[in-house]
Amino acid sequence: MQFLRSNRSFNADLGFEDEVARRSGENIAACYQCAKCTAGCPMAADMDLAPSQVMRCVQLGIRDIALGASSIWLCTNCTTCTARCPRDIDLARVMDALRAIALESRVKPAEPQTPLFYRIFLRLVRRRGRQNELPLMAAYGLMTRNPFKDLLLGQRMFLKGKLNPFGPKVRNIEQVERIFEQSSLPPKRQGSQRE
Repeated sequence: MQFLRSNRSFNADLGFEDEVARRSGENIAACYQCAKCTAGCPMAADMDLAPSQVMRCVQLGIRDIALGASSIWLCTNCTTCTARCPRDIDLARVMDALRAIALESRVKPAEPQTPLFYRIFLRLVRRRGRQNELPLMAAYGLMTRNPFKDLLLGQRMFLKGKLNPFGPKVRNIEQVERIFEQSSLPPKRQGSQRE
């Protein structure tokens, strides 16, 4: 397959659409490319592929383009696309499925720091049952080797009482653990107290 005005050719993965449909629970074939998802997306201007183009790549089985797009990592899951879709496709779930497939396939993310942010975020939620911005900012800063990037913002937020260093913890953390175990997320590492 060859795109117009392009000398690149692509191999179609005929099972890719089915894989994404199974993982997301969405009917990918129902998309008729009206582009309402793209028109409403607040991040579309920053994406390399518009949301409708990501869907088209999935429909055509162009796995490497869909999984290598920065779009799947820039999606904020605001669900504006989902609300606007006349075919009731939850494109935010499709983007989630594409991110999971990309990570499992070890595709190098177009936005390399985003998967790191997700992992830190989920690790902290798993540990305490909810998110706390201060440890999130600190861990992300250390992991990206830029610990002072948000220091002034964090200081201002702390002084205004917007950051609590300890934050609340969910009473029944076992329920949170069951959610993680039932999800498609990798299990916590053996030997550690709690991720």
